[in-house]
Amino acid sequence: MKVAVYCGSFNPLHKGHQAIMERLTRDGLFDIVYLVVSPKNPLKEGIGAESAADRYKAAVDAVARHPGLKVKVDDIELGMPAPQYTVRTLDALKEREPQNSFTLVIGADNLAIIRCWRSYKKILTEYGAAVYPRIGFDIEELRDSLLEECRRAHRKLYRITLLDAPRVDISSTEIREGLASGRDMSEWLM
Repeated sequence: MKVAVYCGSFNPLHKGHQAIMERLTRDGLFDIVYLVVSPKNPLKEGIGAESAADRYKAAVDAVARHPGLKVKVDDIELGMPAPQYTVRTLDALKEREPQNSFTLVIGADNLAIIRCWRSYKKILTEYGAAVYPRIGFDIEELRDSLLEECRRAHRKLYRITLLDAPRVDISSTEIREGLASGRDMSEWLM
């Protein structure tokens, strides 16, 4: 089975996440999306691991409201020791399900900083990345820069697939801020 591994804080899940998940399983690109709720991103401040169980439950509830989605909310990172590096998550999934093929799903914003990630070369060669566009990032230029890095080093090429996923102009941060100020953000929530 071809599995798209979509990791994040998902605080909260919103229509943008939904559009990406729908795109991933459309046209046979992937058989299923594993939505992996991350307790704490090692490269980000602000969202603590203490809210992970609540975010996981909220993700399960949100996905359940959309029965047509080919998505499994996966709690694999909730049982892993900190820090939850993506490469460890992918390796644990592969160990748990050796029959499946796993590909990481990230936004262009993360592709821009992937060289900061633990074992990013392993992620891009062994698992690959399906990358969705983000406003302000030239997705093709980012991919080409990484592929040129491989060519110069004469090593196995990175597997980077660019997605033509729709851009939804909202973020979880904006939704949290709107809710905190008393605005109705329900149109954006999944």
